Amino acid sequence: MLTSLSIKNYALIEQAHLIFKDGFTVITGETGAGKSILLGALGLITGRRADSASAGDHSKKCVIEGIFNIESYQLQGFFEDNDLDYELATIIRREIVPSGKSRAFINDTPVTLQQLHFLGERLVDIHSQHKTLEVLDTDYQFEIIDTFANTQQLLLSYQDQFATWKGLIKELEGIQEIKKKAQLEYDYQSFLFNELDEASLKEGEFEELETQLNTLSHTEEIQEGLLEAQHKLTQDQLGVLDLLSEIRLALGKLVTYGADYNSFHERLRSSFLELEDLSQELESKIGSIQTDPIELQRINERVQQLYNLMQKHHVQDVPGLITIREELDARLYEVQNVDEKIEKLEKDIAFAKASLVKVADTLSKKRLEAIPSLTASIEKILVSLGMPNARLQIGLVPSDVLDIRGKNTLQFMFSANKGMEPKSLKKGASGGELSRVMLAVKAVLSRHKKLPTLIFDEIDTGVSGDVALKMGDILKEMGNTMQLVSITHLPQIAGQGTSHFKVFKEDTEVKTSTQIVTLTPEERIIEIAEMLGGVRGSTTALEHAKNLLN
Repeated sequence: MLTSLSIKNYALIEQAHLIFKDGFTVITGETGAGKSILLGALGLITGRRADSASAGDHSKKCVIEGIFNIESYQLQGFFEDNDLDYELATIIRREIVPSGKSRAFINDTPVTLQQLHFLGERLVDIHSQHKTLEVLDTDYQFEIIDTFANTQQLLLSYQDQFATWKGLIKELEGIQEIKKKAQLEYDYQSFLFNELDEASLKEGEFEELETQLNTLSHTEEIQEGLLEAQHKLTQDQLGVLDLLSEIRLALGKLVTYGADYNSFHERLRSSFLELEDLSQELESKIGSIQTDPIELQRINERVQQLYNLMQKHHVQDVPGLITIREELDARLYEVQNVDEKIEKLEKDIAFAKASLVKVADTLSKKRLEAIPSLTASIEKILVSLGMPNARLQIGLVPSDVLDIRGKNTLQFMFSANKGMEPKSLKKGASGGELSRVMLAVKAVLSRHKKLPTLIFDEIDTGVSGDVALKMGDILKEMGNTMQLVSITHLPQIAGQGTSHFKVFKEDTEVKTSTQIVTLTPEERIIEIAEMLGGVRGSTTALEHAKNLLN
């Protein structure tokens, strides 16, 4: 519920701070006093768009702040999902700077208008003449029935299953489309796979083949180089090994003269052994290198085959070809087994639909059972509102089509007068009659569901006398189970409020401003007396006002 509303520099309101109570609150004031400004302020903190015209003084910031007790609204999930602090006394603030840009905050955390609107519509329902048309909306009509029939949880279960069923259908359609496209490409993809598979691809093979190819292509140069190196190591007198032997002998004579000379001798010995071993390996390698034109041709052809495949598939190496081969294999497998998937999905869809139909049938049954009592409750209130011959017929017809609301079509039919056949609510009710129907609906729903703070903007238009008294009774009764605010011009309704605000204009030498005050019991008597048309201080009007309040 709304516990307080602070307004600063909004339209004609310089500053106001209102404390709201539970129950039925009335707001009165002369036409043009600024009652709609209050609705505009509430609209801003519930997500309505704003502009620079919102500010009264365009050189200053406009600030609207509302505090709501949200304990009973089960909104923890919204706060968690949006990373907001959950507070039982939640503060919503809207700021509009002179440039027209606005910022919104929930518990001092900046939020988007979308987030603000989502929360706002769960906290405040501003019911204007435009909002009366909501009762003509099919979704809202289903909401009326499901609230009265207490089938909201059953509907949520149905909608979860409906989403699953639709998801399976979408998955099936996707696989069928894949099958259609894959069949067109199957032969070509099969050819590509076979080509790669027959190539017997191995990681590292290409690099190894390139090395072999390089060797076989230059056997003569390699042999010449190896022979020259081996010759320089081993030739008599001029060979490296002979020279090292002579140096080794020279150093061997010095080993007894100190550790340094012994170290020189050992290092040379190690080098000699290493070079001697190298000479033997060179000799062995020379013998192993042979020209092989047939092997050279085979390797050339294999390297060219792999290179052509890499070029064809736009990859840099054999692992890339292996990856493509595996992907092609998976696609071909998928096409080969797609019929099994389709068959399984079709069975799952049939099973999901059968289960869905059962829930839809239960939903339909409970709705049908609730309709007589619902129509009777609404008609009873309409009689109190001066429509003794009003008839409401709710047509809930089974359908073969499953949708998000079940398997029903729905139509509200209405007749306000005797001898008149009910027509669709849109055609059968005038604007004033629609307002009364909506009030009756809200009154019924308030007994079965925790509604947000409901604000009626002159729902009593076109009402007077005893009907106004009955309407006041209904609004007061609704206030027993919810927070209800009504902007009214009727004293019969103003007298039923448990709290009372008055909106009026105040003129100074330089400007006009709108003031909003909470009336004391004594001030309420005077206000209602004036609404009755009495001259201020008139004893008769004051007595009548007291009677209305009591």
